[in-house]
Amino acid sequence: MLTEPVRIFPRVLFDESHSNAWSLDEEVAARINPAQPADASYSAAAAALRTRGFEVVAHTAGEFDAGSFDGDVLVIAHPAAAEAERASGSGSPVFGPAELDAVEAFVRGGGGLVVLAECDQDKYGTNLNELLERFGLRVASLTCHDGTSRHNRVSAWVLADFSADAEPGQGLLAGVAQACFYRAGALEVDGAADVRVLGRTSPAAYPPAAPLAVAANVDSGRVVVFTDSDLFGDDSIDELDHRALWVNAVTWAAGAGGGQEAPVPGADFAADPRWLDLKAAVEELRPLQVKDGSIPDAAQHDAARALVERIVAGIAALAPEFAHDAEYLAAVQVDFRRWVDAGFGVPDFLDSLVAFRPERHRRDGLVHLVVFPMYTQNGNPNRNVEAVLCSVLWPDWLADVEADFDNPAFLSINFIDFTSGYDTNSAVLFPETVAVREVPQFTWGAIFSDREAARFRAVTDAAARLLKLDLPPDAERLVGSQQLAQSVFAMWDLIHDRTHSHGDLPFDPFMIKQRMPFWMYALEELRCDLNTFRQAVVLETRGQPFARGVQQGIVFDRIFRFTITGDRVRNYDGLGGQLLFAYLHKHDALRWTDNRLTFDWRRVPEVVVALCDEVETLYRDGIDRSKVGHWIAAYEFVTSYVAPHPRSVWAKGPDALPLEGPPKGLVDLVQPDEFPLNVFFEALRTKLAPVIAGTRGITGAPRAEALAAVPV
Repeated sequence: MLTEPVRIFPRVLFDESHSNAWSLDEEVAARINPAQPADASYSAAAAALRTRGFEVVAHTAGEFDAGSFDGDVLVIAHPAAAEAERASGSGSPVFGPAELDAVEAFVRGGGGLVVLAECDQDKYGTNLNELLERFGLRVASLTCHDGTSRHNRVSAWVLADFSADAEPGQGLLAGVAQACFYRAGALEVDGAADVRVLGRTSPAAYPPAAPLAVAANVDSGRVVVFTDSDLFGDDSIDELDHRALWVNAVTWAAGAGGGQEAPVPGADFAADPRWLDLKAAVEELRPLQVKDGSIPDAAQHDAARALVERIVAGIAALAPEFAHDAEYLAAVQVDFRRWVDAGFGVPDFLDSLVAFRPERHRRDGLVHLVVFPMYTQNGNPNRNVEAVLCSVLWPDWLADVEADFDNPAFLSINFIDFTSGYDTNSAVLFPETVAVREVPQFTWGAIFSDREAARFRAVTDAAARLLKLDLPPDAERLVGSQQLAQSVFAMWDLIHDRTHSHGDLPFDPFMIKQRMPFWMYALEELRCDLNTFRQAVVLETRGQPFARGVQQGIVFDRIFRFTITGDRVRNYDGLGGQLLFAYLHKHDALRWTDNRLTFDWRRVPEVVVALCDEVETLYRDGIDRSKVGHWIAAYEFVTSYVAPHPRSVWAKGPDALPLEGPPKGLVDLVQPDEFPLNVFFEALRTKLAPVIAGTRGITGAPRAEALAAVPV
């Protein structure tokens, strides 16, 4: 496996070198507060971040300088002199001028800072306010009290008002409804600073409507300040919504996740003269072929023969670089020459297809050269010769997931370079697309995770801007990072692909080659995604760091991209997105109000899992129905959430359908767009059309980020 050259998840540095009252180390916490170690420990807070993939380390000695911040976020938790507060005693609570300069430079250069201050701030012998003033902030030295909006009837335990400055539960406050500030100070904000108040005291409190927590953008960096450090300690982090607030704050401070992206393994091959000549020969050959891949015009055979010789020569020249594919690369040269000798009829590449076994080599970063006459799903419908350079995405963590969701045929891959058939929306490499004389047993299927991720990122970013959707911090990072997104898609696709053959299946529309109403395909694809979502919820509780991203990817991609991509003729992926949107909306987990989209992120998991339950019940009950009866039941289920076409015969019920005839007659009565887009999606489709069109042929970060700048 190749070593990751850049971090996918943030690195958090926890300051323990300034006589802090908190420690990540439980033994140190026990020395600080022997009677109640949990009141001096942030080990649970660190664990909460680590389950999301974060690296959390302590800075236990020495002053800060420019070399101290090998990470993304610095956390400074309540420095205090020993005579004022029980503290570690390690170092001075006073930051020297050089330290203040170093922290400021770190933040302004793109770093994140989370500061946990206290009530009566001036008594603790620290100059923390000198640091905060550099960012337009200051902690007032007082203790807030509230006789009504309080926790456990303690007036100094103030409940924050999250509704005064923004839509509650959105963005940095996703999943947060309540938090208690135990003996908190208040923040003073410079009016010129780019600051968002996260929570205030109530209008009836002392002081009234005072900021308790703020988030500030400072040049390229981000600062979050809380006026109480107890709310994230071991004895309080699981009170109310403190855990979600903590994870959100640190994630937001880490930034949007753009930064440096890892290079694609094997990228140098894209500039290799051997590859470039092979690719050019394929591009010259493709226009000579007709739909079935043959070249019927004898006048073009001499030119085709010369081009095939260049292709074969290119494969032979590159073959030593791909010892793991030696059998296939030898066989494909034979198949090309056999095609020439047969007069360029319908190509038959069965022998080389059988020899190509990439599932036997699931090694991260391994590069494959693939050359076949084939169509590309969601791309070119003709069986033209295509050439692709791709690399395998198979890190150890993904192999661990596959161990629990056995899918030995699955491959996650990334593009290096490709011919015109992949300059499309196609994101799969499937053996069933190859021209062969007979259908063999298929042993593998590959998904281009980089393309799926790049399309997702571009469309989701544009949709969020258009719909004024304030993304949760982890979703912001998912949209901002190509490396994170393609890792999420690899996990999503692995579990989704496996689900097609698992569960209560009356019959699988993708496995049984017969014509049926397109909503059956919509439900099958959606069922697999919903099941993947359910599994990701479970995996998140087990600390799988990509599991939350899988849930967000399914919701956003299904709603924003799938629903409005492609034409409206039997668009089964689009229908699946429509159904998910309608279900979330009708169960109040999604709202479109005042021209703004919001989610109730606390309820989204349970509502999506509930939809999964309903679809699986439909499938389970379908075992006891006739085929046509199952079609009708599925239609009734879909129409309970998505309105059918006004002219639909199916919508009139079974009495209007020719149930006595062959099933083909029923399928013929399905409207090309049986479930038209609602007014929300019609408007969204029009606005996002340039972004959707721009994702054709997209492969990675640069184009995804360029599309994110498209005005909407």
